[in-house]
Amino acid sequence: MKNSKEMENDRDKILYLHGLESRLSDPKREMLEEYGEVIAPDLDYREDPNIIETLRKRYEDENFSAIIGSSMGGFAGYYLAKIMKVPALLFNPALPYRSVDQNIPANVPENFEEWVHLVLGAKDPTIKAADTFKFLSDHLPNSEMFAIHLKGELKHRIP
Repeated sequence: MKNSKEMENDRDKILYLHGLESRLSDPKREMLEEYGEVIAPDLDYREDPNIIETLRKRYEDENFSAIIGSSMGGFAGYYLAKIMKVPALLFNPALPYRSVDQNIPANVPENFEEWVHLVLGAKDPTIKAADTFKFLSDHLPNSEMFAIHLKGELKHRIP
């Protein structure tokens, strides 16, 4: 029989990357915690232009079951999922444009090795789905492990 520490170690780990002017809300945390332990660092995208590399170094020894990111967190999660070889769920990722400069590490693999799902809001005025589609058409990985979901009523904020 496993003790509570062993059971805790068996739980899935989720890395949640918030958006530019955001944090993980308590209701979202509670919902995500049904699926595993949630690690949601406070990120300062303005102060750290190397946030992807910072996250890679900070969590290189962690075994995440998934990366979830929204907006700027979706941008960072897109590249971090490739580097860490972790499945990702990214909402309105800031791939085509960002209001702060961020460096993309040189060691990012071309393709995803795990499933990556992008959820785009058709009514997002901040990161327009059409612009994300254009970015992806220019940079789309040659991977069967990639899916795009367009949600007609979804705006930028994820309820």
